[in-house]
Amino acid sequence: MPIFAFAAVQSGTNAPSTINVMPLPASVLMRPGKLNLDTSFAITTSGYTDARLQAAVLRLQRRLEGRTGIVLPLGVAPIGAAAVVTIRVKQGGAAYPKLGEDESYALEIMGYHATLNANTVVGAMHGMETLLQLVSGDAGGYYFPAVNIQDKPRFPWRGLMIDVGRHFEPVEVIKRNIDGLAAVKMNVFHWHLSEDQGFRIESKRYPKLHEKGSDGLYYTQEQVREVIAYAADRGVRVIPEFDMPGHAGAWMVGYPELASAPGPYDIQRQWGIFDPVMDPTREETYQFLDGFIGEMAALFPDEYFHIGGDENNGKQWQANPQIQEFMRAHGYRTTAELQTYFNQRVLAIVQKHGKKMVGWDEILTPNLPKETVVQSWRGYQSLDQAAREGYNAIWSTTYYLDHMGPAEYHYLSDPLPADANLTLEQASHVVGGEVCAWGEFLSPENIDSRIWPRTAAIAERFWSPREVTDIGDMYRRLDAVTVWLEQDGTLQLSSTNKMLRQVSGKAELGPLGVLGKITSPEGVGVREEITRKGTPNTQFTPLEHMTDAVAPEPPYRRQFAALVDQLLSDAPKFKASSEELTRTFEQWRGMGPGFAAMVATAPVLQDGTSRVAQLERLGAAGLEALSYLQSGTVPSEDWKVAQLALVQQAETPDASFLKLPWMRSYRAVILAAAGVGELKSSSPAEWKKKILDDVARQEPAQKYTW
Repeated sequence: MPIFAFAAVQSGTNAPSTINVMPLPASVLMRPGKLNLDTSFAITTSGYTDARLQAAVLRLQRRLEGRTGIVLPLGVAPIGAAAVVTIRVKQGGAAYPKLGEDESYALEIMGYHATLNANTVVGAMHGMETLLQLVSGDAGGYYFPAVNIQDKPRFPWRGLMIDVGRHFEPVEVIKRNIDGLAAVKMNVFHWHLSEDQGFRIESKRYPKLHEKGSDGLYYTQEQVREVIAYAADRGVRVIPEFDMPGHAGAWMVGYPELASAPGPYDIQRQWGIFDPVMDPTREETYQFLDGFIGEMAALFPDEYFHIGGDENNGKQWQANPQIQEFMRAHGYRTTAELQTYFNQRVLAIVQKHGKKMVGWDEILTPNLPKETVVQSWRGYQSLDQAAREGYNAIWSTTYYLDHMGPAEYHYLSDPLPADANLTLEQASHVVGGEVCAWGEFLSPENIDSRIWPRTAAIAERFWSPREVTDIGDMYRRLDAVTVWLEQDGTLQLSSTNKMLRQVSGKAELGPLGVLGKITSPEGVGVREEITRKGTPNTQFTPLEHMTDAVAPEPPYRRQFAALVDQLLSDAPKFKASSEELTRTFEQWRGMGPGFAAMVATAPVLQDGTSRVAQLERLGAAGLEALSYLQSGTVPSEDWKVAQLALVQQAETPDASFLKLPWMRSYRAVILAAAGVGELKSSSPAEWKKKILDDVARQEPAQKYTW
């Protein structure tokens, strides 16, 4: 991996793996030989079996057929039949997936047979995912390498939160992403079902919640049961979240009496923190919540129930004389203390209906019952505090996908880092983490590209040993996994060009396709900051712009970095990869006319004009830099200043919301050309190190959290 390709990358402590499995198993022993995959590939079970295990076997076989084109004997082979794979399960485990369930498995593949041993059905399903990922091919056909794997997860809580409140996502979107979770051994789907912008579930007891608070975009209870069953069949728990007392504006559209100020209320269309908040002083509020939570607790079988609890600005409480009098009467000096009272009342309701409460880290207040789970989004301070005080805690701070950080940023962030100042007992309360896919700029068309494949890298952080941190090996396997995920139904590889064809009206994308390949979207913070100065984004803003289409981490970033690394490593000749870089720079330099012609018939593409103009100049400067390097000619100081100014401009966010994520490597080309004369007084290795040090010093800081 080129050392200048990424910001703040640490070297892994483990050797690269030799298999493409992700998450990497706890223990892998490679052996000589291979097990052929052909039409005789039958699977049998022994010990415990049930419909869930049999369905998982059939899914495995169908997916193998889809990847290899081989017709396989489907279903579980009858007892006594010759089989290539034997799956041995000791017991069924929980009928519905449960926190702390044994998920371990052992997989042994030999030249004539494979055995998968697991204590539970869930463990067996994880082992089948590993078996599927081991499929390889050569001139002789498809096969599995001979290997002995002993595997178990590092953390028991490995989740993905999808916010459907701000933008609704249809059931088929939810299902295909649950398939993705199961493929990388994640086991929690956190369904964020209510927000200021929408209440997304049918309530038979309080029907005005969905009738007035959803714009008609909600899940029926039958659909919810369907999703829960679908997830459970794949070993995935479904935890609902209903945000309260804040982020609750959609509740109040139908039931304004819940609020702390008179209505009427409308669905919020913009993003942010809004004033509407439930009235914690009225017994009617808790009677309503008792009825609603009871209804939802009966619908969702998981033992945990998420109540949100975050980002209440307290303004309605401060402005309401009756609430202020209540606070004085109870000795509450701050709205935070009043929210503690509210949380304790809600907690009693949650417990009454047989559930354990989960909430964002604002709920971490004195007298919180120990069975509550604290979800940390504001940093290690709250996570560590929860663990020290004996609460189970899950980490999300650095797993916010909407800030568009690269996979290695998330990968190197650990829920329980080696330098955590926790005792072993305290550390045991850090039970895992959740990836967060917030919905401001998610649509059914682009959601997969926002979640995958980066979530697969985070899944490895949740599952594999802490020492598994080799970035190059992670990306090698991630490239394979993203193809497998799309084979199974996710759309992250195909969505960009599909969306670009939609907005351009062109089958052949030409320069637009180039732009789609080499750019990435700006993060939510940048996007909101820029639009606040102009036309704010709303729920009705069509997510059909180029920034909505392009992938958060295009492989081109690493490809370009590798080309530049090869070029600089070939000092002083600078011939390696120069032909490909020349073609690249020439392509950029010539993009303008073709892109302008597309804009003429598709004005929505006007957003990209500024970036295309910069690419033209970057291409011209890149060609000049190659010329200086290969001739050994030192450019003028004015040239260096002008090109670094261009680099800085290209790194500055603009209204296109398109980012050029490879600018670190491009800066190295410019600095190398400007410093080519120093090769006369230093070795090529010393010279390259100095260039890279200069790149690191000049690179702007990146922020991928709030």
